[in-house]
Amino acid sequence: MSIRLKKLIGMFLLVALVIIYALVASIFAVARLSESGPLVQFLFFLVSGVFWVLPAMGIIKWLMLEPRAKR
Repeated sequence: MSIRLKKLIGMFLLVALVIIYALVASIFAVARLSESGPLVQFLFFLVSGVFWVLPAMGIIKWLMLEPRAKR
């Protein structure tokens, strides 16, 4: 796989991850946390705001891998 194609795929994966993750976290927050206090809401958004970094790191590590040598 060429580097340009790999970076294009990685860019789309990262953008899709952020959009889907934000939607899921927001839907969960509206459905489950509407009755909760402000401290619980703050902690949820703090944790969920940082948690998306873990899958993004996996995508970025994949992008940084050197291409395999052709035989």
